[in-house]
Amino acid sequence: MSNSTIAAISTAPATGGVAIIRISGPQSLSVAQKIFAPSGKTQVENFSPNYMYPGHILCDGFKDYGLCVFFKAPRSFTGEDVVELHCHGGIQLSRAVLKAALSNGACMATNGEFTKRAFLNGKLSLASAEGMIDMINASGLAEVRAGAMLYAEKLTNEVKAIQAQLKDILAGIAADIDYPEEDVASTDLPDLDRRLDAIGNAIDGMIKGYGTGKKIKSGVTCALCGAPNAGKSSLLNALLGYDKAIVSPLAGTTRDAVEGSIEIDGIVYNLVDTAGLREQADEIEAIGISIAKKAVQSADIILYVCEGEYTPLDGVAEDDPRLIKIYNKCDISPARMEQFDISVSAKTGENLDKLKSLMASKAVGEGGLSGAYVIEQRHYEALCRASMSLKNAASAIGLFPLDIISLDINDAWSALGEITGETANEEIIANVFAKFCVGK
Repeated sequence: MSNSTIAAISTAPATGGVAIIRISGPQSLSVAQKIFAPSGKTQVENFSPNYMYPGHILCDGFKDYGLCVFFKAPRSFTGEDVVELHCHGGIQLSRAVLKAALSNGACMATNGEFTKRAFLNGKLSLASAEGMIDMINASGLAEVRAGAMLYAEKLTNEVKAIQAQLKDILAGIAADIDYPEEDVASTDLPDLDRRLDAIGNAIDGMIKGYGTGKKIKSGVTCALCGAPNAGKSSLLNALLGYDKAIVSPLAGTTRDAVEGSIEIDGIVYNLVDTAGLREQADEIEAIGISIAKKAVQSADIILYVCEGEYTPLDGVAEDDPRLIKIYNKCDISPARMEQFDISVSAKTGENLDKLKSLMASKAVGEGGLSGAYVIEQRHYEALCRASMSLKNAASAIGLFPLDIISLDINDAWSALGEITGETANEEIIANVFAKFCVGK
């Protein structure tokens, strides 16, 4: 545990009903004794853990009526002695309470220092800490759910189970190396190949989930494209539920990308309405068309909007898995549905819900979001390194001595340890907690 006692405001810097000032460290109760006057007979030094006591918080020139709660180490969030002071939720008021704590022995906490101490004291893994910040910063409900699974140590437990298998293999190899005089070797090479293959497949399965995880975390980019007057802007407005793009019968109205966001099953979909694609265009519209083509190439989903006969979209293969062929204006005339994936009406809203479902299936697959996904790039990169090390180990079986093979297996174990924090260096740890706000 650290010898210093830290303090910070743990609630948002805004006016509200209650503000919480958190103090953590060996002197937290001593700091509280100096600035909290209980209303009852029990003095601060005799507070029972996990009980809230009413009283006055003594600040510079005034006092506020609030609550104090003591969490005794190691049964606290940080694993240290922790005191929380609950005052009224004014910005200046909470700052005054914090100033009182700092003036009486506490030091100002840095970004994420409370959670970092929890990690260092073994209260949660590094991956769990990342799940926490994902929940806090989530822009969609799906990211909250994914972060919650990460915070609940689901990925950590899966990784540790794989590490345990690798440790078992390494122990067998070590026994063979240390006791070569034994008649029967502990490590059977065909069995070693099978075990490494099974572990590698499990890791590769986690890697494959990163594509969906990235969409959960960063959102899904959807480019609306098509010929001028196909109804792209009308469809954008219909999906958003309000008028964002200018709608006009004049061709070439949209000359720059117009953006808006919706949420489908908890995932944020970033819609980009682009300029109508056509050959004849003035100089400014041509720039917009160039932007449109770039948006189509980089999009996760392509919403290709047509109002009449279907014509292939230039630069996009017919079997592109991102492509959704949409016939708009079905309220005016029916479509030849063998040419399209869906028929909608931006004007009446017909089949918009079906379009959203189709977009969701394109983004995350037919299975939906029932499982857990790798959502952090850092975890993805560590899993990829572990997978590659195991492939190198498997390819070396029968060609190189076991001690050489064990080096790659140990590299895989170490790469996985970066996810849990077991083998993470100071730079990795610092980068993780730098994402946190002061007070968390």
